[in-house]
Amino acid sequence: MGKSQEMQSKKLAKAKPGPPTQRYLDIAEIREGTVVLKDGTLRAVIMVASINFALKSQEEQQATVQAYMQFLNGLDYPIQVVIQSRKMNVEAYMDALKKREAEIDNDLLKAQIRDYKSFVNELVDLGEIMQKRFYVVVPYDPVTDKKRNFWSKLSDAIMPATIVKLNEKKFKTRRHDLMQRVSIIQGGLMSMGLKSQALDTQSLIELYYVVYNPDIYDAQRLVNLNELQVEEGF
Repeated sequence: MGKSQEMQSKKLAKAKPGPPTQRYLDIAEIREGTVVLKDGTLRAVIMVASINFALKSQEEQQATVQAYMQFLNGLDYPIQVVIQSRKMNVEAYMDALKKREAEIDNDLLKAQIRDYKSFVNELVDLGEIMQKRFYVVVPYDPVTDKKRNFWSKLSDAIMPATIVKLNEKKFKTRRHDLMQRVSIIQGGLMSMGLKSQALDTQSLIELYYVVYNPDIYDAQRLVNLNELQVEEGF
């Protein structure tokens, strides 16, 4: 190896790693059931159960549509509706069947359970059965974007966001206002016959883990929040 090649190899060996991925994410932290963005604004995520609109009578459909219109007209801030499609995961169900099979002494029932397990696995693998989940993202921004000009918005779009540190008092105040919005949103959803649940910290972390890791989330499960080791800073 020549001297120039040796020097180049040393430079490559000492090359510093690039900026961490977290630098390019809008999320600063997730705590107390809220998502804190780097600009100091907060987000809450509500998971909403679905209804079968087609099976309702015409009067019920009209009432649901009317309730939806009133719900939207009553909002003075934007919300985001997210529909997430995932391949159905039947691992927990299959584990329950396996446990049940081990507890049964009847050989005929054991054989039926084995056949049923094979049927479910083939159905999911061949049919690519998808599971849909519905979310409503509720924002809280004490300073509206109206005060920001075009160039500041463009800078935020192409450059990593600057982290805005929130002290505990400011965080509590903003979270309280955000949770009031969540309660109003859930009341509006209930008027349409839609059950909902605000996601807690663990559920939020799992949701964003799936969003940012769509290819590996099924094979590499996220551990419990209490077992996570998170490095401070970005």
